[in-house]
Amino acid sequence: MLCAIYKTRKKQGMYLYVPKKGHFDDVPEELMNMFGSGELVTILALDKHDKLANVDKQKLVTALTDEGYYLQMPPKEDDLLVAHRKSLGLSEISDKK
Repeated sequence: MLCAIYKTRKKQGMYLYVPKKGHFDDVPEELMNMFGSGELVTILALDKHDKLANVDKQKLVTALTDEGYYLQMPPKEDDLLVAHRKSLGLSEISDKK
């Protein structure tokens, strides 16, 4: 199974997978408006890969088969300030006036 992977310029780390190059027929219009005109990253032969970098291969194949597309969202960014405060044993930032 082949799939085409597109990235958006609107949000770093967001990718849209479709079963064929330029095949966006099954992608909801609202999602396409949010994603914008994607830039082709690569065409991938899924059968030749046991694992993929940031996507569960089985979820991807299922989504492509059932929905006709798969949207990969960027990983959640850690709030470094909160993590630092927790490491110091401090509570969340409070509103002291």
